[in-house]
Amino acid sequence: MKFTVQKEYLVKAVQDVMKAVSSRTTIPILTGIKIVVTQEGMILTGSDSDISIESFIPSTLDDQHILEVQQTGSIVLNAKYFGEIVKKLPSDFVEIESDQNFVTKIKSGKTEFSLNGFDAEEFPLLPQIEEHETFRISADLLKFMIRQTVFAVSTSETRPILTGVNWKIENGDLTCIATDSHRLALREAKIEMDSMDNNFKVSVVIPGKSLNELSKILDDNDEKVEIVLTEHQALFKTKHILFFTRLLEGNYPDTTKLIPNECKTELTVDTKTLLQAIDRASLLARDGRNNVVHLETVDQSIVNISSYSPEIGKVVDEIICKELKGEELKISFSAKYVMDALKAIESPEIYIQFTGVMRPFLIRTANDTKTLQLILPVRTY
Repeated sequence: MKFTVQKEYLVKAVQDVMKAVSSRTTIPILTGIKIVVTQEGMILTGSDSDISIESFIPSTLDDQHILEVQQTGSIVLNAKYFGEIVKKLPSDFVEIESDQNFVTKIKSGKTEFSLNGFDAEEFPLLPQIEEHETFRISADLLKFMIRQTVFAVSTSETRPILTGVNWKIENGDLTCIATDSHRLALREAKIEMDSMDNNFKVSVVIPGKSLNELSKILDDNDEKVEIVLTEHQALFKTKHILFFTRLLEGNYPDTTKLIPNECKTELTVDTKTLLQAIDRASLLARDGRNNVVHLETVDQSIVNISSYSPEIGKVVDEIICKELKGEELKISFSAKYVMDALKAIESPEIYIQFTGVMRPFLIRTANDTKTLQLILPVRTY
């Protein structure tokens, strides 16, 4: 195998596939990146037990010559060292050549490395997915939906199903739901279906870790991502990337019963103002019990955000609401959970619906039914 490739394309492809490479694997070849070179282009693959990522570098892109192949072939190179090497090479072009003993020379400018490789035939094959039903969504919207939900997955393995995000498709709508049993994040969006079958329904649970890695790879543009969901795997396809992830097994809990239909107290407030007030209140609450802060309505337009620590002191912050109606309220909650929710919504103004001191409350944006954050209060009073 012998070829020359533009460094910037190689570095980007290596960084993408490395997100699937685990340093803790017990299978030595999975610490490597598989490289396959043909006259059409170069395919790089990284994989662990959960995620597999394949990146394609075409020989020519937009009339620009990226890859010149003198001899086709394949090799597996240690991901950690290969990744560091290509990133630090001095020239804009990289020449790579491997012999029959899998010894690989990497040249750039006056610099030359030699790496011992593995036989690519020993690298596991990617999952075989039958593409019965596919749908599409723009990359920037998909990144946005991941960002608005994945932070709420559970980090505890006691209920593994909650470490993933529930993706449900029905009537041409994709609903993403994440919960750790103390909070819930929900985001809906329209999707483009290949099938004209409006009865198509599916419900899968995608690991939060996989979605975080996918989000890092996706570009912020309106190019469509093609998605295939099967019983055990999900596949995300972009122009030059294939991203495979296993699905979590088990039934995701029915979260519809958690979302209250009634409302006793409502307030509309500037998001940044509330976020900063909770952040200040949490300064004294961090070392205390569960980082709890308190919200109390004062009159028809004012709420107080406060926290109290017997060892440290007390803080009270007054906020003027744009609108406040309903019953008087005194409620306590995790500062972290509410701040996470406010950051995820990314709206200048938010609307909060309270249903009682010990009932879940909802954070929404005005006139938006597609985004919802639910948080359980903490009993302190």
